[in-house]
Amino acid sequence: MRARVHYTESLSGTLSPPSSKNYTARYLLAAALAEGESLVHHPARSDDADALVRCLRLLGAGIREEVDDDGRLLRVRGFGARPASPGVLDVGNAGAVSRLLMGVGAMLPEVRFETSFADSLGTRPHDELFAALDQLGARVDSAGGRLPATIRGGALRGGTVRVSGARSSQFLSSLLFLAPLVGEDLAIEVTDGLVSRPLVLTTLEVIGSAGIEVETAEDLLSFRIPGGQSYQPREYSVNGDYPSAAAILAAGALTKGSIAVERLFEDRQGERAVLDWLARTGAAISHDGERVRLKGHNGLRGADFDGDQATDAVLAMLPVAAHARGTSRFHGIGNLRLKECDRIAVPVRELRRFGVDCEEERAAIVVRGRPEGYDGGHEAGTYHDHRVAQMLAIMGLRSLEGVAVRDAQTVGKSYPGFFPDLIGLGARIDLEEDPA
Repeated sequence: MRARVHYTESLSGTLSPPSSKNYTARYLLAAALAEGESLVHHPARSDDADALVRCLRLLGAGIREEVDDDGRLLRVRGFGARPASPGVLDVGNAGAVSRLLMGVGAMLPEVRFETSFADSLGTRPHDELFAALDQLGARVDSAGGRLPATIRGGALRGGTVRVSGARSSQFLSSLLFLAPLVGEDLAIEVTDGLVSRPLVLTTLEVIGSAGIEVETAEDLLSFRIPGGQSYQPREYSVNGDYPSAAAILAAGALTKGSIAVERLFEDRQGERAVLDWLARTGAAISHDGERVRLKGHNGLRGADFDGDQATDAVLAMLPVAAHARGTSRFHGIGNLRLKECDRIAVPVRELRRFGVDCEEERAAIVVRGRPEGYDGGHEAGTYHDHRVAQMLAIMGLRSLEGVAVRDAQTVGKSYPGFFPDLIGLGARIDLEEDPA
């Protein structure tokens, strides 16, 4: 699909964002690891969520979609500590799904993880997690730490396992989900620091709600998990997704209109930090604990942003910085180089095509804004990255000649309704089939 995004003066209206991708994944996994039936209300609809449901079914979970008076839900009958052997799991382009399930895979005699996205997920390293699973007694054969990878496990042992937290918190989350089912007491020690801490807190919140006890150090660098525990079936409700809402709020911040985004509650999502950052740039924004309201601005100004706390919102904020007076520095984002694409080099390259004065550092992006805006008028690809697609679209809304975004359907990885929602708010966007 090609999205032709035209200059748009104003956005206005109210929308409900998709449900949290990260909470959906963790609630579904906790439900699958429980024996008995769990309910997950308001699960995310996305390519990543579909990939997880497909894989959990192959591992033996019974998952049925239903609708009640409160909306869509998934009824999950878990496999507990006895997953079925699927032979092969194709995880699509879902990095978090692959890593969370690798811990489950270590309970099986053998399972092979594959992806059909060789130039995206296929390039992302998992060495640290493979090394940790090896310490637990599993054996991993991989393509240089990448997919495809075969995990041979089953006879796991407790003790102490060390895992690096320098490049991704997903490795630690995978181990935290697995640890209670090892059968023996397990200590997890995190080395080399820890990025994306809010996602670890989300993991701890979810497994705690499923009845799992974890002794956690304040610095989140060491954990003690008693053996012999079991996940309990529960009823969960997924909040709105702050990373998806961030893209809508960024678009709104660049206009003179008024928008409201509902179902944004107080929870562990680190991307809530964008609300404070947008306020510091001069956007008129408020949050009552359930709904965010944004009413344009009287001139945007640059502001620094700690991206480690809000990893999935950084690219959506870059267009705001590009239209602000002064300099913005997005720091603590070294792990963005290891996402669907290099989310430091690629955004800088694409923003420069619009004429944005920006540069990359090893773990940061520096943007010198220009309030008068940009011309645009070109075509751009997404690098199979949903966040890049959103960034390009937001830039196009405020570029005099807009932008044509190729492979725009990649937004379906997290937010299938992104373009329709923008159109519903008044954005001038034409959706076309890509030429053959």
